[in-house]
Amino acid sequence: MHYGIAFAPLVPTAVLWVAIAAVAVIALVLLLGRSRGAWVRIAALALIVLALANPSFTREEREPLSSVAAVVVDKSPSQNFGKRTEEAEQAREALVDRLKQIKGLEVRVVEAGQADGETDGTKLFGAVTSALSDVPTDRVAGAFLITDGRVHDIPANAQALGFQAPVQALITGRKDERDRRIAILAAPRFGIVGQTQTITYRLDDQGITGDRARVVVRRDGEVLNQRTVLSGQTVNVDVEIKHAGQNIVEIEASPVENELTLVNNRAVVSIDGVRDKLRVLLVSGEPHSGERTWRNLLKSDASVDLVHFTILRPPEKQDGTPINELSLIAFPTRELFQQKINEFQLIIFDRYARQGVLPMAYFDNISRYVKNGGAVLVSAGPDYASTTSIWRTPLDTLLPAEPVGVTEKPYHARLSDAGKRHPVTRGLEGSASEPPHWSRFFRTVDTRNATAAPLMTGADNMPLLLLSHFGEGRVALLLSDHIWLWARGYEGGGPHLDLLRRMSHWLMKQPDLDEEALRLKAEGKNLEVLRQTMGESVPPVTVTSPSGKTRELTLTAGDPGTWRATLPADELGLWSATDGTLKALINVGPVNPKEFAEVTSTTETLRPLTQATGGDARRIAESGSVELPRIVPVTSATMFRGDGWLGVRMRDASVVTGVGVLPVFTGLIGLLLLLGAFAATWLREGR
Repeated sequence: MHYGIAFAPLVPTAVLWVAIAAVAVIALVLLLGRSRGAWVRIAALALIVLALANPSFTREEREPLSSVAAVVVDKSPSQNFGKRTEEAEQAREALVDRLKQIKGLEVRVVEAGQADGETDGTKLFGAVTSALSDVPTDRVAGAFLITDGRVHDIPANAQALGFQAPVQALITGRKDERDRRIAILAAPRFGIVGQTQTITYRLDDQGITGDRARVVVRRDGEVLNQRTVLSGQTVNVDVEIKHAGQNIVEIEASPVENELTLVNNRAVVSIDGVRDKLRVLLVSGEPHSGERTWRNLLKSDASVDLVHFTILRPPEKQDGTPINELSLIAFPTRELFQQKINEFQLIIFDRYARQGVLPMAYFDNISRYVKNGGAVLVSAGPDYASTTSIWRTPLDTLLPAEPVGVTEKPYHARLSDAGKRHPVTRGLEGSASEPPHWSRFFRTVDTRNATAAPLMTGADNMPLLLLSHFGEGRVALLLSDHIWLWARGYEGGGPHLDLLRRMSHWLMKQPDLDEEALRLKAEGKNLEVLRQTMGESVPPVTVTSPSGKTRELTLTAGDPGTWRATLPADELGLWSATDGTLKALINVGPVNPKEFAEVTSTTETLRPLTQATGGDARRIAESGSVELPRIVPVTSATMFRGDGWLGVRMRDASVVTGVGVLPVFTGLIGLLLLLGAFAATWLREGR
C-alpha cells in the first residue's frame, strides 16, 4: 500500500494563491496587533483556503515489476576458433542459471553476430538494443556480453546505450593467443584485359614478432608469385588481367605454429577484367542491303573500335577509269592480314568471296590467328556457295559447314534444341511462339557435314546459325544474308540487335556467354551455384567454404541449359565450387573482413565502456575451464563490480492496480470541520 494526499482545487490556481496570500497577510496583521483569538481566526481562514484546495487522502495498491537483464551470446565466426564456442555455451548456461535465481529479475537471452555474407564485423550492441527495445529504462537491470572481445559496434559513450545500468563482458579465449593474416592495403576493382594491376598487401602477425612467412600469389588458381615476407612488411605484386569478368587473386601466407586459424592467412581480391577497345575488322565483299546492319551495330557500341572495308573495285575490274580520278582507298591487305592481324579480337566477312584481293597465304594467317585465340564470323550469302567461296581456301579447316547450294524460299528462322540451351540464342524475344514472332527470311545457304549442332534452323530445317571452336579461337557461320529484314522492321522485324551482339560477344569470349560454365554468385545472404551446359544433365557440385568445409549439392534444372542450387553464405572469404571438370571461385564479403582482421581475444576493447557503466570486462577461461564470478543483485550503487563478483541493478518499478480516494472537505466531514472552525471563532469572540 502507498498512501498520499492529492489536491483538486475548486477554483483556478491563481485565485487559490491569491487567497493564500490574503490569509497570510491577515494572519500577519493579527499576530503583530496581538489581537484576541488570533490563532483561532487564522485557523478558520486556513480551513477555508484548504477547502478551496479540495485535498483528498489517497491509497494506491501497486504490483512490483521485474527488472530485466539481457544476455547476448556472440556467435560470430571468430568464436569458432579454439574452444571459444564451448566456453561460451558453458558460460551461458551457468550465467542464465545464476540470474534466474535472483528474485524479481527477468532474463532475456539472444544470439548475435552470425555471418551471413552481408554483415561486416561483430555487432552485439544492436542485439542488446533489440532485446531491450520494449523495456522501459527504469526496468533495465543490465546487459551481459559473452564474447571474445572483438566487437565492432561499441557505442562512443555510456549515454549512447539508452539506459543506465551496468554492461558486463565475459571474455572467452586466452591471453597468449597468436595469429597471422594477410591484410590487403590497396587493390583495384577493375583492370584492362592484357594489362597489369598492382595489389599491395602486408603480413600481419599478432602475438609474434620478427617472424617470416612464405607468401604465394595465385590468379584463378594459377601460381604467379612466391616470396619470403617478414612480419609487418608491405609488398607490391603485379597481376596481369588475363580475361574479361572476374579475375580472382589469392594471396596466401604459410601458417605459424599454434596459430588460432588459417582462414585469414589467405586474402582474396576480385578484379573485374574489362576490355579497353574491342578491335573489329569488318570486310564487306560487295555493297548490299544488309551491309549497314553490321556497321550500325558495331559503331553503336562505344567499346568497339571498328575498321570497315567494302570492296567496290576488285582487281579484275578494268573500265579504263584513270587512277587519279578514283576516290577509292586501296585495301591494305598486307598491313591488316599479316602485320596487325593479331591486334583484332574479331574478323567479320560479310558476303565476301575470293576476288584476288587476299592471297591464299593471308587465309593461312587467318587460320593461325583463329587457332591461337582469334575469332572469325562469316555472314554468308550466295557467295558462300559459289566457286569463289572462302570455303575453298585454307579456312575450310575452321569453318563448321561445307556449302552445297542456295535455297530461295520464305521461312521463319527457328531455335533448335541446342539453340534453346545456348546463351547466345536462349530466350530471344519472339522465339517462344510458333511460328516465332519475327519476320521471315527468303534465302538459305545449304550446307553439309556440319561439325557443330546448329543453334538456328532455316528452310527445310537446314542449319542457319552455327557456332564452333577451333583451337583456342571461335568461329560463327550465319547462313543467310537476310537478317537486315529484321533491322528494317519488315513484317514486324526481329531481335537482330540481341542476336548479333550476343554472337559477337561470344566470339570475343565474353564469360557470361560460355556454353559450358560453372559460376558462383552472391545473392544477399545466400550463395547461388549456376551451371550452364548444353547437355541433358549435370553432375553434383562440391562447394568448399572459406574454412574448408565441403558440401555436395544436387542442382535443379531451371531455364533450358541452366541448373541451379542455393546455399547460405554463412562464411566470409573465398568460396570454391567444382563438378570435377569446371571450377568457380567467388569472394564473399569485403576484401579485409573486420571479423578476421584481429582474432585474438581481448578485454581492452570493451573495458572502457563497461567500466563507464559500472561494470567490467573479465576473462572466464584463463585457467582452461570456465569460471564465472558471483552475480550479485545491487539496489542502489554506482559500482557493479568487485573482487570475484559482478552486479545487476535491481529496480523498484511497479504498476498501480487500484486507487482509493477520500476527499476531506466534501460530505459530512468537510461540513463538520468548517462549522467547527466558525463555532470556535464565535465562542472566542463572545468572551
